[in-house]
Amino acid sequence: MTAELEHVTVVFAGQSESWARWIDHQIQAAGRATTLIRWNPLRRPPTVEALADLLSAPGRVLLLLDDWYERLGRERFTAWADVLRQGLPAYRDRLAAVSVTARPMPEEVIALAPVELRGLRPEVARSRVLECAGVPAPGILVDLRRGPRFPDDPPEVWQAPRRNRRFIGRTELLEKMYGAFSAGRTEGAAVVLLGPGGFGKTQLALEYVHRFAGEYDIVWWVNAAQRVTAREQFAELASRLGLPDAGDLAATIKAVRRELDRTIRPWLMVLDGAEDPDRVLDLLPEGRGHVLITTYRTDWGAHAETVTIPVFERQESVAFVGRRTARLSDEQAERLAEAVEDMPLLLDQTATWLDLNPAVPVDAYLRDIRDGRPDRFGVMASGQYPQSFEVAWAKLVNSLREGAESAWQLLNLLVCFSPDVVPVRLLQTARHGDLPPELAELVAEPSSWNTALRKLSEITSMRIEYEQNPRMDTQTVGTLRMHRLFHRFVRSIQSPDDAARYSAAARRVLVSADPRDPASTANGARYAALIPHLEPSRALESPDDDVRELVLNCIEYLRMRGEYHDGWWLSRMAVENWSATATPTDRNVLVAVHQLANMLRRLGKYAEAESVGRDILQRLEAAGNTRPIELIRAKDGLGGTLMALARYDEAGALFEEAASIAAAELGDEHVPRTLALRSNLAVALGLQGHYADSLSLHLKVFEARVEVLGGKHPLTLNSALGTAWMLRLLGDYREALAIQGHNSRAHSQALGRHHSQTLLAEHNLALCARRVGDLQFAEAMMGAARRRLLGRRGPQHPESLMVTCDYAMLLRDLGRIEEARELAEFSAGQYAAQLGDHHPYAIGARDNVAVLLREAGEDREALELSCGVRAQMEEAVGADHPWAIGCAKNQVAALAADGDTEAAAALGRESAERAARTLSDAHILTISLRAGLAVDLAGLGEHEEAEALRRDAATRLTGLLGADHPHIRHILERHRPHWDFEPQPI
Repeated sequence: MTAELEHVTVVFAGQSESWARWIDHQIQAAGRATTLIRWNPLRRPPTVEALADLLSAPGRVLLLLDDWYERLGRERFTAWADVLRQGLPAYRDRLAAVSVTARPMPEEVIALAPVELRGLRPEVARSRVLECAGVPAPGILVDLRRGPRFPDDPPEVWQAPRRNRRFIGRTELLEKMYGAFSAGRTEGAAVVLLGPGGFGKTQLALEYVHRFAGEYDIVWWVNAAQRVTAREQFAELASRLGLPDAGDLAATIKAVRRELDRTIRPWLMVLDGAEDPDRVLDLLPEGRGHVLITTYRTDWGAHAETVTIPVFERQESVAFVGRRTARLSDEQAERLAEAVEDMPLLLDQTATWLDLNPAVPVDAYLRDIRDGRPDRFGVMASGQYPQSFEVAWAKLVNSLREGAESAWQLLNLLVCFSPDVVPVRLLQTARHGDLPPELAELVAEPSSWNTALRKLSEITSMRIEYEQNPRMDTQTVGTLRMHRLFHRFVRSIQSPDDAARYSAAARRVLVSADPRDPASTANGARYAALIPHLEPSRALESPDDDVRELVLNCIEYLRMRGEYHDGWWLSRMAVENWSATATPTDRNVLVAVHQLANMLRRLGKYAEAESVGRDILQRLEAAGNTRPIELIRAKDGLGGTLMALARYDEAGALFEEAASIAAAELGDEHVPRTLALRSNLAVALGLQGHYADSLSLHLKVFEARVEVLGGKHPLTLNSALGTAWMLRLLGDYREALAIQGHNSRAHSQALGRHHSQTLLAEHNLALCARRVGDLQFAEAMMGAARRRLLGRRGPQHPESLMVTCDYAMLLRDLGRIEEARELAEFSAGQYAAQLGDHHPYAIGARDNVAVLLREAGEDREALELSCGVRAQMEEAVGADHPWAIGCAKNQVAALAADGDTEAAAALGRESAERAARTLSDAHILTISLRAGLAVDLAGLGEHEEAEALRRDAATRLTGLLGADHPHIRHILERHRPHWDFEPQPI
C-alpha cells in the first residue's frame, strides 16, 4: 500500500503533452514513481466503466485539465458530464486536479477544485503540483533549468502562426509524428505530412508545433510554397541565432544550416506547403533537430519518413461540426460529413455557412450539397472537384454576393494575389487611387477593414494572423492565408471584366509597394514578399511601364541576393511575355534580356548566355538608333560571358569598345559606369597574361574610385585588390603584400569579416604571404578563408574551387603531399566537370596534379600528364601566355626527373627566352626558368654557362625577394623550382 501511495498517475488530454511532461518531471525529481496516461474522449465511450478503467492506475491520480471539453460535440460532452457526475465521488480520496486553461470550467469539473497553474512562476507552479500530488517538497530542489522547459515559457527562438483553437481529433496522427521524431533520438529526424489539399496538413503541423513546443528551444515556421519566400524566411533565422547577414542569401542560409547542424539546443523546423523537393532541399538542416514538412508531392518520401494524412474519421467530422455550429444534430453532422467526404476544409466552410445562415433549413442545405448541381447556383461545373464541393463553394460565394457585397469585392481583389500569404498590409498602406473605389473607403477605416477581413476569414476559412498597428496601440490583421483549392475556385468563376479590373488594382498596389532599390539588403524581405504575387496579379503580362519596372527590380533583387535560378525563371518569363508586343530595342526588354544572360552565366550555362548576349548585341547594332547605354550594357554582358568561356581576347575587345563608348557618351574619369568597364577590361588583360598593362589600368581605376566613391567603397576596395593581385603576378611580392595587408583590413572594417569580397581579400593576402616565404601565416589565413567559403558556398562554388586549388599547392610547400594531391585532384575534376576539359582552369589544375605526382615519385605518370597539359594550355591561350610558359617549366622538370636531361635543357632554354620576351628578363618566371636551365646544363657538362646562369638567377632573386628567401637557398643548393597554376577571380 505504501508503494501505491508513493506512485502518482498523471492523466491528460493529448494537447497538454508539454504540461504533462513537465509535471511528470517535477514529481519524479521529488522522488516519486509516475505513470503518464493520455486520455482521448473521442476514442473512449462515455460510460462509468470507461472512467473507472481510466482511473484504475495505482496510487494518487492527478488530472490535468485543459479546454479539451470544448472540442467535444454537444451530445458527447453531455454524456461525459453525466459520467463525471456519477463516477468521480468514488475516487475523491485519491484524486486531485490541476488546470492549465483560462476558460470557464463546466460545473462537473469545478467540483474537483482544480488548482490553476497558468500565469505562475515555475517554482510556484512546482510547489502547487507537488502539493496536489501529495508529495512532500524535497529538501534540495532540482534546478528548474534542467529537464523540460516550463510550458508557459515560450521557446527562446519562436516563429509560428498562432494556434488553431478549433483543432480537434487527429490524436493517432500526432502520436505517430511524435514517435517518428522520438525514434531519431540524438541523430535528428525528418517527417513529411503527405496528402491532397484540404485534408488539414497545415493545421496538423501547427497543432504539433504548439502541443510539443515545450520540447524545443528553437521553433521556426517557413512558408515553403514559394521558393524565394521560403529562402528569405529561412535566412531570417540568422539574426535570431546571432549570425550576421552575409549579404548573399545562399551564404546566409548555409550559415544557418551550419549553426543548426552543430547546436545542442533542440530545434524544430517546419516547411509548410513544400512542392518540388529539389527547390528547397538546401533548407533542410542535417543536425540533431527535427524537420516537419507538409506537401502533396509523393517524391518527398525519399527525404523523410512519410505520414499519410487522410480525411477526418467520421466521429472526428461529427465532433468538428458540433464545435463549429450548434445547429446540427449528430445525425445531420454525419450526413454533412458524408456529402463533403469528411474533408476538413469543406466541413469547416459548410458548418460555418450554416451557422451564419440560421434561416436556411439544415436538411434543405444538406440536400443541395448532396444532390445539387453547380449550375443551379450560378457556377459551371469544372470537373476538377466533386460536384458537392462546387455546390458548397457556390452557395458560399453567392451568400457573399447577396449579403456581404464589400466582402465579395474584397475577395475578388484578394484572389489576384498569391494565396499563400495575402499581403494585407500592402492593401492597408496602398494609395487611395490604387484600389477600386468601393474598397478604398473600406481600407481607410481600420475598424471596418478589420471587421470585413474577420468576416471573410470566418466564412471562407482563411487563416488570419494579427500584428501591432504601427500607428496606433491596437492589433490589426497582418497577414491572411487562403487555401489554394478555394483560391483556384474563385479565380475560375470570376468574370473576365472582374478579373481584369481587380488584377489591375493588385498590380497598382504592388507597384506602390516597390522600394525601388533592389541593391539594398534592407529591402530584401520586401522584394521576397512581392515576387510571389507577380504571376497571380498577371504582372508578367502587363504592358504598363511601371509594372515592368517592378518586375525588373525584382529580378535585380534576385541577382543581388545570389538567387540565380529564380532570377533566370523570372527574367525568362519577362522576355517571353514582353518580346511579343515590344520592339526589339525596347528598354525594358533589353534590360530583361541582359539580366537573363546574367543569370545564365551565373548558373554556368555559358553557351546559352553567349547565344542570348550575341543576339541582343546584333539586334542593337542592326537597329541603328540604339541608345548608347544599351550598347554599353550589351557589350559588357557578352564580354563577361566570353571571359567565363576563356575567350579572353574577344572579351577584352568588347570591354574596350564599351569603355570607349562610355567615355564618349557618359564621361571619362569620374563616371562609375565607365570605371566599371575599365575595371572589367583590367581583369581581361590579366587573364590574357598582360600583367603590366592590367596593373596600370587597375591603378588608374583605383585612384579614380578613391576620388569618386571614397576609399572604403566596395568597388574601390576591389580595385585595390586587383592592383595587389597583379603586383604579385608580376613578382613584386613585398609591395603586393604591403598593399594587400592594408586592403584586407579595410575590407574587414567596411564589409565585415564574413563578406565574400573580404574572404577573397584574405585569400590574396595568404598568396602574397606564401610568395614572400611566410608559409605558416599563409596556411592559417588561407585555411580559415577556405573553411568559411566551404561553409557558406559549398566545395563546388567557383570561389571555393579557386581557394582550394591554391590551398593544395600551399600544402605542397608545407610538405603535406597527400592532402595536397587529394585537393588538387578534386579541383581539377571539378573544373573539368563545370567548365570542360579544355578550359584553361581545368588544364592548369591538372598541371598542379602533375607537379604533385612528381613529388610522390611517380615520374613517368607526371611526365605523361605534363606533356599533355602543356600542349592543351598552348592551344587554349597561346604559347606566349604566362600559363603556357609555366606549364612548359613544369614539363622541363618532368623531363629531367625522367632522365631526359637534353630535352629538358632544350625546352628550358626555349621557355626562358619566351618568358623574357613576354614578361621581361627581371620577371620571376624568367629567372626561375634560367635557374632550372642551369641545373640541366650542369648535368650535360656545360658548367661555365650553367654557373653564369645560376649566379645571375641568384643575384636577381636576391634583389627581388631578399637574401633570406627560401627560393634563394633552393637555387644555391641547385634545386629545381616549380610553377603552380593559380586561377584568377572573374
